[in-house]
Amino acid sequence: MILGIGSDFCDARRIEKSIERFGARFTERVFTPLERAKAERRARPAETYAKRFAAKEACAKALGTGIARGVFWRDMGVVNLPSGQPTLELTGGAAARLKEMVPEGYEPRIALSLTDEGPLSAAYVIISAELIGTPR
Repeated sequence: MILGIGSDFCDARRIEKSIERFGARFTERVFTPLERAKAERRARPAETYAKRFAAKEACAKALGTGIARGVFWRDMGVVNLPSGQPTLELTGGAAARLKEMVPEGYEPRIALSLTDEGPLSAAYVIISAELIGTPR
């Protein structure tokens, strides 16, 4: 069953301006250590950060909270499965909100799709619940 859907767009030029203006204060407030390490290895870190920023916004919308009610930026981190597929790892307030959303006897699933074209990035998040033991 679908519990929440969220989408967001982000312009890497906006992220780049925030990094120029605030530096590490911005990246450390918004992104997990893993996300920062991945972005800083890239030729164009702002584009990598923009995809992750869009994913966090989309996830916050799917959670039904936005970046509020105890859900903070670093509570949502984009990680890659061994296959390379992106997904979200939730901690803190985001994990607590996810737990509230999932009915008893079910387990959460988070689907994340990321795309970009030039400086624009988009993310789509679907939070669903499956009966415990349902094959993936």
